[in-house]
Amino acid sequence: MCGRFVITSAPAALRQLFGYLEQPNFPPRYNVAPTQPIPVVLVENGARHFRLMRWGLLPGWVKDPRGFTLLINARSETVLEKPAFKKAIRRRRGLIPADGYYEWQAIDGRKQPFFIHRADGEPLGFAAVFETWVGPNGEELDTVAIVTAAAGDDLATLHDRVPVTISPRDFERWLDCRSDEIDAVLPLMTAPRIGEFAWHPVSTRVNRVANDDEQLLLPITAEEMEAEAPKPKKAARRVAAGPVDDGQGSLF
Repeated sequence: MCGRFVITSAPAALRQLFGYLEQPNFPPRYNVAPTQPIPVVLVENGARHFRLMRWGLLPGWVKDPRGFTLLINARSETVLEKPAFKKAIRRRRGLIPADGYYEWQAIDGRKQPFFIHRADGEPLGFAAVFETWVGPNGEELDTVAIVTAAAGDDLATLHDRVPVTISPRDFERWLDCRSDEIDAVLPLMTAPRIGEFAWHPVSTRVNRVANDDEQLLLPITAEEMEAEAPKPKKAARRVAAGPVDDGQGSLF
């Protein structure tokens, strides 16, 4: 799955790579989390555009979003069948610019975060589907989810799911939603090739959404991992209590 990601490339570099018309200027983000606004590239009127959308898709048929599950990911195996995604995958596909993401691996009963990125250091585009939710008073909210796939043999050591990443040569094919035909993009919804991504352990500071700085990306050593591990709680020392006089008397 993908529950946190990173955008550190310069806005001009991302604009050149994804080819959208707008010229947004935004700071690097080191700990992007669900429900936050995130950049999405889409095609509208034959041109690519940059839009901010809430991470967490809301289908148009949802009446009250407060009682609806937050959909941050869409599984590639079932995206054509699930009511929440089956229209979006055909008509509303997008790309989310990123430079990597975080995943947590269970180690000795605790969860160790890792930063995962392309081995060549280049930015990447997450495959995404989006919907515009319209509320009862006419308010509109653009929402998005990241498409995921079963992990390959290498990344599966961290987690069994990975975000689907689209190669720049396939951007046009993924973003082309002029028809309902889906066969052309089905082969794109797969895990990265083995060796395409690299990763390293990072500080558990990333667990707190409020932490958003470049130190989160730094590798940590095994000693630092051990130092961050929660210490076992000491058993409370029990003090033997003396006899309690309840005024009833006792045979013992």
